[in-house]
Amino acid sequence: MFQVEDIVGAVGFSVMTVRPGDTSVAMGVGDLPIVDQSQLLNLMEHAAVISLDEYLEPGETTISISTELISLSPASIGAELRATSRCIEFENRELTFECEIYEGERQVAAAMIKRATVERVSFLARTAAQSLIS
Repeated sequence: MFQVEDIVGAVGFSVMTVRPGDTSVAMGVGDLPIVDQSQLLNLMEHAAVISLDEYLEPGETTISISTELISLSPASIGAELRATSRCIEFENRELTFECEIYEGERQVAAAMIKRATVERVSFLARTAAQSLIS
């Protein structure tokens, strides 16, 4: 397990080019050919996960627990988007990330993402047990 002073300030980056399948039309949640919010969230989550690569112990991973996403400007098919993520807090196994997406100089979205650290095998065992009980 990493220490607070090690992880706070860690940054991650992720990029994507918006394709027709990434749009609200393709996802069935709108009728405009602009990047869907779920794709924006995926891009920022990926940047957050990347920022943790060197800090997690073998067998340790993180899961998403909450997101506050704000879409600021639409992005069309062909847009080159870049996401940045910075860990701003680590408390009780929960990490908080401040994330942004830009197309060139124009900000497209922002988010606060919380992820929790878990031990991979025991987490999957608990998940499987809960599914059996349901």
